[in-house]
Amino acid sequence: MLHTKDGRPLARSGDDLHARSGRHVARVRGRRAFGPDGRYVGTLVGDRLVFRSGDGVALGVPFLELPRVAFSAVNAIPAAILGDEPPIPD
Repeated sequence: MLHTKDGRPLARSGDDLHARSGRHVARVRGRRAFGPDGRYVGTLVGDRLVFRSGDGVALGVPFLELPRVAFSAVNAIPAAILGDEPPIPD
């Protein structure tokens, strides 16, 4: 289980990241995650996804969203990591 910087849970299945609602929000390439449109979403720092503007110049490959069943998980405590909350839906 991964979390965003502010503690929202994300499910990881291979390279795919899904929000609690089941929405397919990103695909991981290396340490960076990119949204369905290929735009930078965040960088993996340990078990957190953090938006770092310096990493935002990279582009990924667009992909079709593959939704999955919603899941239940509690939020984690926000992390004191350099960067911002990634711009992804819950």
